Amino acid sequence: MPTLRQLESFVAVVDEGSFTRAADRLFVSQPGLSQQIAALEKELGGSLFSRLPRAVSLTPTGRALLPHARAAVVAAERGSAAARQVTGSEGGELRIACVYSVSLGLLPGVLRRWRAENPDVTVRLFEHRHGDTLATAVREGQADIGVGPVPAQWRGRLRALGHEEMVVLLPPNLGPDDVMAPAAGEIALSRLEHVPWVQYAPDHALADVLLDACEQAGFRPQVAVRTEQTAVAPLLTAAGIGPSLVPAAIVPPQFAGTIARPLPRVERELAAYTGAEPDALTNRFVADVARHAVLLPDHVAAALHGPAVL
Repeated sequence: MPTLRQLESFVAVVDEGSFTRAADRLFVSQPGLSQQIAALEKELGGSLFSRLPRAVSLTPTGRALLPHARAAVVAAERGSAAARQVTGSEGGELRIACVYSVSLGLLPGVLRRWRAENPDVTVRLFEHRHGDTLATAVREGQADIGVGPVPAQWRGRLRALGHEEMVVLLPPNLGPDDVMAPAAGEIALSRLEHVPWVQYAPDHALADVLLDACEQAGFRPQVAVRTEQTAVAPLLTAAGIGPSLVPAAIVPPQFAGTIARPLPRVERELAAYTGAEPDALTNRFVADVARHAVLLPDHVAAALHGPAVL
């Protein structure tokens, strides 16, 4: 008898029109998805799909199965909802752990969309200053999902989100001959060797990002002030205290200073990751993050490629 997972895999391939996109939607590997489909075809004694160069189409066997497979998947989802209703958790709860820069930049838009589509799901957000403590929280079951820098040697499931670009924020009212004045939206970090920086507290992950970038440029950054709060650095820079290096996604839309791309460029890879066996709700959210995450907001992109001062 076909399993629910096999039927879910089949319906996902039909809906997405592609094994690759279906695997992404279900947060599984493509070989794993193919194995589920192969097992289902063996159980039913016939092929379900005709493989085309860029798509798949249903065979007569697949067309016959589809309405019943959909009904089975819907029935399972309704059964789960009914069980949650009895236990007082109808919509379920999603526990998301992330670094502060993600909660400020990437997640708000994703969560707004998610809440609109899943109003009965309660979301709990746990914020961390460092990716190491974030990974520990997910590993120990304190959160269902981690969203942040790619953890080392992760043994659960992991979905890459892309590279988070760091930008240099510079104080307002810079003259053309100022050492901090960028050229064409870019500034060599080596030019800022003797300028005191707005920095983060030593146990904050972004403190390591700045230190590594400056050391690669041949110097150790001077400190004007340290802050523990991710969102405060742009405010201190806008007040004229000194430059700061921050993720592009956290730059306020009305930032009063100048935004520049550091040379050499500074990036870190972000991912959404879970334990080895995430539930359907967790998988759906991970797919949503991967689909809708914005790592370079329009106002920052405009500042980097157009006029540097907003």
